[in-house]
Amino acid sequence: MDNNVAVRMVGITKTFGTIVANKKANLEVRRGEILSLLGENGSGKTTLMNMLSGIYYPDEGEIYIDGNLVTINSPKDALDLGIGMIHQHFKLVDVLTAAENVVLGLNEKEKYSIKRTAAKVREICQKYGFVIDPMKKVYEMSVSEKQTLEIIKVLYRGASILILDEPTAVLTPQETDKLFEVIKNMKKDGKSVIIITHKLHEVLAVSDRVAVLRKGEYIGSVETKDATEISLTEMMVGKKVTLDIDRPEPQNTKKRLEVKNVTCYRKDGVKVLDDVSFEAYGGEILGIAGIAGSGQKELLEAIAGLQPVSENSEITYYSPEDMKPTSLIGKSVKAIRNLGVSLSFVPEDRLGMGLVGGMGMTENMMLKTYYGGVPFVTSKGKPKALAEKIIKDLEVVTPGVSTPVRKLSGGNVQKVLVGREIAASPTLLMTAYAVRGLDINTSYTIYRLLNEQKKRGVAVIYVGEDLDVLLELCDRILVLCAGKNNGIVDARSTTKEQVGLMMTHIAKKDNDGKGDAAND
Repeated sequence: MDNNVAVRMVGITKTFGTIVANKKANLEVRRGEILSLLGENGSGKTTLMNMLSGIYYPDEGEIYIDGNLVTINSPKDALDLGIGMIHQHFKLVDVLTAAENVVLGLNEKEKYSIKRTAAKVREICQKYGFVIDPMKKVYEMSVSEKQTLEIIKVLYRGASILILDEPTAVLTPQETDKLFEVIKNMKKDGKSVIIITHKLHEVLAVSDRVAVLRKGEYIGSVETKDATEISLTEMMVGKKVTLDIDRPEPQNTKKRLEVKNVTCYRKDGVKVLDDVSFEAYGGEILGIAGIAGSGQKELLEAIAGLQPVSENSEITYYSPEDMKPTSLIGKSVKAIRNLGVSLSFVPEDRLGMGLVGGMGMTENMMLKTYYGGVPFVTSKGKPKALAEKIIKDLEVVTPGVSTPVRKLSGGNVQKVLVGREIAASPTLLMTAYAVRGLDINTSYTIYRLLNEQKKRGVAVIYVGEDLDVLLELCDRILVLCAGKNNGIVDARSTTKEQVGLMMTHIAKKDNDGKGDAAND
């Protein structure tokens, strides 16, 4: 066995009922390398890594660490073997400091000392290039700092094999570059780093080698220097693909939505939107950019009637038939629908707000027409046909239309939600992270569907976290920073660096809400 191999997984199989997540999968990770793990939604990437990190136990197969056959029954077993996984959703205690979170749950032989812990945290930071205050409370941290803390936690515990699940999902371009420098420093120190991601340009920028899974099976690996975005995508999907985001010129744009001075607060009194104003037009895609927690979620929910706003806020919808203005302020979702406003909303919270996890696809299709009355009770024909169409068009991996959606992978749940909302033929379509967790092939299908809506004259509002996509897909981009409108830029003429700076630095900018690029 190669002495340079840190991890070797052989013939790994894992099933959940009738669904085969991994089938005879193999994987090798070398010492001191950055390995990207790619695959379509439902290909078994996260499941395979969950077995390496002790969350699941394989039904079949063997795992070798540094050439030794091991049994990993729990995350503690994994950590004892030097394996640490940094999940996309952080596992931190908000009221504790960074140092306190680092040692939480540890049985250290020495008497606990916050000074000693803080000193060791600073030592790790200096070694790898992290920037974090050990005495800072988690609730005071940015998303980037929280992610840094999660990585420091596993390094503090002695991890030499690190698994990062979608590590750049909520980072700005500047924060992503910083993270990549840290990852490269860990590689120089002999650490093995596995990155699960769907962003192919990042794969090419940071990894040494790429391993590909397809439908739970290991397809092969390739040296990154020999790969391209198209070649990697073709490995994932098993067929020729085209990676071009279409952006047709807006035609006959008409005002569909006007937002003025929208301000809203969280239940704890914290202001999350501060005097936000903009207009959205039928026949265009308006992107919304901002670091996590900048008010994107609350803004879309306020428009949809799910978030209360302050007294001086104005949200006005203009009908495509007669351009008659309709105020949406203070109206419930049902009231907005009864006014004839054709609005579809793909929320960030897929199962908490968008779909009912215990229901199958057919029942979730029926939710959209719940207020229609008797047909909801007596007829499942049309909802079932719609569910089957979405399965076919978006290639949803599911045993059937009656399978509870909570049993599907995150990416397949997202396909169900997006497909249902687009099928409602809206005149205003709002999407919050519509492609989050989707593989690149399905993501491009969603981009195509959004462009089809644009051509139909629909006003599309697209909240996204990938600035490259925002710049290629959207016509204009509204940048939110700390709940404020920090400017609206023309996506065709601005740069990723400019938008990234606007996401993190409040600046006074003059814009008419219709499209002049802001100056830094």
